Amino acid sequence: MEAIAWLTHKYVMHGPFWSIHRDHHQPDKSSFFERNDLFFILFALPGIALIYFGFINPAYEHLLMVGIGISAYGIAYLLVHDLIIHQRLRILSQSKNIYIAGLRRAHRLHHKHTGKYHGECFGMLFVPIHVWQDILKRKKIYK
Repeated sequence: MEAIAWLTHKYVMHGPFWSIHRDHHQPDKSSFFERNDLFFILFALPGIALIYFGFINPAYEHLLMVGIGISAYGIAYLLVHDLIIHQRLRILSQSKNIYIAGLRRAHRLHHKHTGKYHGECFGMLFVPIHVWQDILKRKKIYK
């Protein structure tokens, strides 16, 4: 799922659907919600449909499993991206966890590009090696 999320983010959200995703990079601080939040609903629909069709027809049980996987990734997105990285509800804001630090640093690199092009770190759960090296260097673990 991470590879699909990376490709979708880079080529769909930073492509033809940039008009919806733009406010995530150029936020309007006056609202808790963003147009970008529509993607959560849009990406939930295939998971819901696959769960439904896999559940009502045992011959297509594999669709149920795929739908559950898509939905689980969607829940992870909500928890990791919105709550941990962007801290919409200030959960784990003082965390010293190195993985959370890596996620936040990689996402900051992604957000330093406020336009449609020249982005980096399009994934959510994978932290690139150069980000780890920087974190470890700052902690004086990496030499």
